[in-house]
Amino acid sequence: MIKDKNIYINRELSWLQFNARVLQEAADEQVPLIERLRFLGIFSNNLDEFFKVRYATVKRIYEAGKGGKSELGGIKAGDLLEEITQIVIKQQSTSLEILETIGNKLEEQDIYIIKENEIDEGHHNFIKNYFYEEVSPALVVIVFNEDVAIPELKDSAAYLTIKMSNSKGKDQFALIEISKAMDRFVVLPMKDGKNYIIMVDDLIRYCLDDIFNIFNYDSISAHMIKITRDGELDFDSDLSKSFISKISESVKDRQSGDPVRFVYDKNIDRDTLDFLLDIMEIDKKDSIIPGGRYHNRRDYMDFPSLGRKDLLYNKIKPLPVKGLSLEESIFKTIAKKDYLIYAPYHTFSYVVKFLREAALDPKVKTIKITIYRLAQISHVASSLINAAKNGKKVTVSIELRARFDEEANINYAEQMQAAGVNMLFGVTGLKVHSKMCVIEREENNKLVRYGFISTGNFNESTAKFYTDFTLLTANSKLLKDINKVFNFFEVNYKINRYKHIITSPHYTTSKLFALIDTEIENVKKGKPAYIKLKLNSISSYKMIDKLYEASSAGVKIQMIVRGLCCLVPGVKGMSENIEVISIIDKFLEHTRLYMFCNNESPKIYISSADWMTRNIENRVEVSCPIYDKDIKEELQDLFEICWSDNVKARIINESQDNRYRVNNKKKMRSQFETYDYYLRKLEK
Repeated sequence: MIKDKNIYINRELSWLQFNARVLQEAADEQVPLIERLRFLGIFSNNLDEFFKVRYATVKRIYEAGKGGKSELGGIKAGDLLEEITQIVIKQQSTSLEILETIGNKLEEQDIYIIKENEIDEGHHNFIKNYFYEEVSPALVVIVFNEDVAIPELKDSAAYLTIKMSNSKGKDQFALIEISKAMDRFVVLPMKDGKNYIIMVDDLIRYCLDDIFNIFNYDSISAHMIKITRDGELDFDSDLSKSFISKISESVKDRQSGDPVRFVYDKNIDRDTLDFLLDIMEIDKKDSIIPGGRYHNRRDYMDFPSLGRKDLLYNKIKPLPVKGLSLEESIFKTIAKKDYLIYAPYHTFSYVVKFLREAALDPKVKTIKITIYRLAQISHVASSLINAAKNGKKVTVSIELRARFDEEANINYAEQMQAAGVNMLFGVTGLKVHSKMCVIEREENNKLVRYGFISTGNFNESTAKFYTDFTLLTANSKLLKDINKVFNFFEVNYKINRYKHIITSPHYTTSKLFALIDTEIENVKKGKPAYIKLKLNSISSYKMIDKLYEASSAGVKIQMIVRGLCCLVPGVKGMSENIEVISIIDKFLEHTRLYMFCNNESPKIYISSADWMTRNIENRVEVSCPIYDKDIKEELQDLFEICWSDNVKARIINESQDNRYRVNNKKKMRSQFETYDYYLRKLEK
């Protein structure tokens, strides 16, 4: 194998290229206008999380005096920080150009996003009333002077920095915090059939004199700033504190973590910027990024639809699964055969119905489930509480360290605990990321197991726009293995053996290596061999090296990777037999699917695990084999549909140019074709 610096793509740089693909959706004129704005919001939200987590990690490596080359794919930490900053500045500039283009297109649709200097008399009274009733009571305004302690800016909150100047030459500075609870977009009354929207930032600018009229100034200006802080949780070692208490305190401390990025309006006065950097002790080594007039563009994810369905994607109606009815017992149905739910093409209601049925069924004795992220209003949680109140023994393994969902999970954990649910808070040193449930039901004086295994969270909200597989099964062999995982949660020191499922952290590497080795041996013997993978991300050098080995032996490998990809495909002598594409479209591709030829007797797994070091070595993950012949064929069909995409597929290559796949074949947009595929199945 080629051994040089180019055998891996740095994970941070690869991630930034993934986010560039999101930005491509905002730029794509084939995407409905309001959806383009929402993709801008997703791009911005992704970037916030990147700085909180990945940039902060690289910065810690740098500050610890480590080169970081081994951890960072051959790049020194200091060099990487600089490269990230330059890429982000360029992407931010591109995003501002896209935003301006979208704004012009919206005006062609009689939708006007106006600034404070574009407000006419017809909207004056509405805006003033809105300010005094909705905005002013929620504002936090800090005026800087010697008697006021410098406030610690909250992570990712938006602030307007105010400069008041007068003829005496003494400037007065102030800071306005724009509350996250405030609607960012204020819809004004229609005029002459036209829609008008003002950002709350500009509404505040319009009313600056109402806020600061007690001060003597000749001119007043407002520019936005934002600070991003290290999002890593730090736990203290006080053994007397409960795990929930430690997590709660760490989440609060995150708001005052070390700054890693400072974004400012590029039109701000230099003296104002220097004043802010000085009083807030922003280190020049931090990522200081000039931005546009508005920050927190993640809020565009909630841009009002204004009733304009023509500027949005058509909503799909989730389809039923053929043979599976919400009006009949799911226990009786899956006792006969396995069923696959593919959200959002299928309704998530089957999962909720299954849990509700279990909560009410007198024959059900126990329910065990893992929870990673729940919906804000979770029917899954309420079903489990209902079950506990009906006398079932309910065990919930909830991951309190699910990044940025810690607070929500703590709230639900406390509610379930109060209802009598047996709560398990993970495994020391490991995150529980597996998605599974086992239900035991008494039938003919013995306990029979039913359950489900998924690639995604049991979350009704994300199930509407994340693609995920959930297998409903009564297969006793699979569920016996799944039950052993729950036993491991309670008795961590005992390592179980599993006959069917693949589990992290104990067996994923060895089992996947064995499956890959089978393909290598088969191709050497002249037998059919291939590997087909659908992942969110791949960054484990160990797994990448194994795929390089398979490629060098002649195994054809097709990979669909939505997010970061540290593997370099198409390099002669190393990876010429590996092709990688990435699909970014209406729905977020979240399924993990592994397929191995196995001499034309395919072995197929759905999984909660990406091929990242954290998933393989530092988490509890489950990959579930598919035994049902019809479902195996279905998954093969679905992979081929995705692989044939020539509308939303980008080619992942060494140059990382995010080039769209273009060919002379019939146009295939995989997400739309997948829905049609299931429609055809219903008609058969």
